[in-house]
Amino acid sequence: MPGRIALVGSGEYLPVMQPVEEWLFGEQPRVYVQLATAAAPEGQSSLDHWHGLGRDAAERLGARQVVVDVRDRDDADDPRWADLIPGAGLVYLSGGNPSFLANTLRGTLVWRAIEEAWRRGAGLAGCSAGAMALGGYVPNFRHPRSGGTDGLAVVPQARVLPHFDRYTRWMPDMALRPLIAAGSVVLGIDEDTALVAEPPAGDPDGERSWEWSVRGRQSAYRITHEGRQRIDAPISLTVNA
Repeated sequence: MPGRIALVGSGEYLPVMQPVEEWLFGEQPRVYVQLATAAAPEGQSSLDHWHGLGRDAAERLGARQVVVDVRDRDDADDPRWADLIPGAGLVYLSGGNPSFLANTLRGTLVWRAIEEAWRRGAGLAGCSAGAMALGGYVPNFRHPRSGGTDGLAVVPQARVLPHFDRYTRWMPDMALRPLIAAGSVVLGIDEDTALVAEPPAGDPDGERSWEWSVRGRQSAYRITHEGRQRIDAPISLTVNA
């Protein structure tokens, strides 16, 4: 049966989101696989920052940190990195550039290994850029009319807008309308907040609808042509399991 999923607005590897990471592990092995790939264009200092935060998070959770240091598509097709992923209890994609992340991982050995680990029960999380990449389409949040790129399609309906409270503080809802498309669900997730889901009982295979709820310090929203609607009760989203 697939593992639990979290789409996180911000706060990966920080104490504020530790309860979500604990929940994602569930009863899985305490092996914490971390990819800071989205930050690779920012250089070594940024990668060191994420790897350090990930190390601290793993220590707090009593887990073993496994860094999968994928920086480009050649790395993502390198068996030495893909071979680190089996046995994971939680795989986490952290923040940076969401289009770069999706385009780097899509269709590679590393991504196939991540999907297989998740389908065998490992938790799967993406924060900020990572959350955006797990959707079916990665929009350009700051310039909604300029287009985007295909996501990794774990949650194929979703178009995720992280840091929602910060980035939309002065943005009218009508500016988000270009992100809405037929068959898509646009989700705004505040900082230090996650939308989470786990497999429905009794339905271990195939693509189906999971129930998603909010955890964390703030709120999450569904964006429609009528504006933003706070998610106060579970919502259904298809998962490509």
